[in-house]
Amino acid sequence: MTLIDLIATTPRPAQHTDLPVAILGAGPIGLAAAAELLERGIDFVVLEHGDEPASSVRTWGHVRLFSGWDELVAPAARRLLDSQGWTMPDAATAPLASELVEHYLAPLATVEAIAARIRTSATVLAVTRQGMDRTRSAGRDSRPFAIRLRHDGETSEVLARAVIDATGTFTNPNSLGSNGLDALGFDEIASLVSHALPDVTGTERALFEGRHTAVVGAGHSAANTLLALAELGESTTITWVLRTASAARITASSDDELPGRASLGARVNAMVAAGRIAVVDSFEIIRLEANAARVDLIGLRDGAVKRITADRVVNATGFRPDLAMLREIRLELDEVVEATKRLAPLIDPNVHSCGTVEPHGFAELRHPEYGFFIAGMKSYGRAPTFLLATGYEQVRSIAAWLDNDLASALTVQLHLPATGVCSTESACCS
Repeated sequence: MTLIDLIATTPRPAQHTDLPVAILGAGPIGLAAAAELLERGIDFVVLEHGDEPASSVRTWGHVRLFSGWDELVAPAARRLLDSQGWTMPDAATAPLASELVEHYLAPLATVEAIAARIRTSATVLAVTRQGMDRTRSAGRDSRPFAIRLRHDGETSEVLARAVIDATGTFTNPNSLGSNGLDALGFDEIASLVSHALPDVTGTERALFEGRHTAVVGAGHSAANTLLALAELGESTTITWVLRTASAARITASSDDELPGRASLGARVNAMVAAGRIAVVDSFEIIRLEANAARVDLIGLRDGAVKRITADRVVNATGFRPDLAMLREIRLELDEVVEATKRLAPLIDPNVHSCGTVEPHGFAELRHPEYGFFIAGMKSYGRAPTFLLATGYEQVRSIAAWLDNDLASALTVQLHLPATGVCSTESACCS
């Protein structure tokens, strides 16, 4: 860090210390931020869109994570839980997402000092400065943040001394269209499109069993869904639609330090080789059309128009950040992946895998809006290389900065498992 950067990032005299730090989102990163701030004696409020903490994780609870427990529990959260008599499950075991919630996130969210500060069913509509839109500069940093939200049917505002946006990206999927927009005709067939990671063998089985499903996407979310569909038996037809020439990240590399991730690639490859999964690559989706009770995916492949007809489509094309609620905040984002500007070169999926991301903290996550940070999956924008351990170190550094502990904030350490090259259509790597 240069001297100029050091001066720019040095905490200024604390203002509005009577106000809490606002944490947006009560998922793994938001709750980790809460534990960090609690440990440092900094007041906070957690605003969660769902009816209960970790609402997004709960929706894909049937999916097994790649990482073991020792990489899924935030250090500050573990210290807090240990003080309550908590016992961590077997460190090397990779849990289901539902087990992550049951055995870690739910207990953390019910710790009294955190539970008292969580507001559920609180949808954040916008973040701004009190009395200032983004164009006003004079005295800007001295104004508290105003978070407008809808809670219990009413719209109100919460004031905060700082904001940590940990809302993630799972509820904001990329489009099926190859040009980044919803494919033409999407509105007419939207009911036949499933979000990434549907519960194929469980609660949503009836939508897929004995039918033809087209899974669109080139990452681990697609791979999980493909394997789940294959479990439904030979009466279920599967087409894997790749908008790129190959699924670069779904590999069975022996160099992958997360065996579960390599195993996923090996099993998908075997299903493809056996003819159980049909692959259509380099398919540029331009239009979706209703075909009786089915859907046609119409696109270009090798310069010719091709049509794929399926009963259902799974959109596993990855995720993007919801930036609409931040229009009045001064952001500095990368023009390609929409990650924080200083972070983007460190996580470029064309260069970096999940395991080659350099350590980074508040200095890389800061924006021109003093005291505002995006952390967790959302900080990566459209890049798919996020690991929970990365987010835990992000919020540890941010909390240290908020506590005027610059030495700790700048001492960022991160040890991630290596893997292969990441593509831009994948889900997170945890």
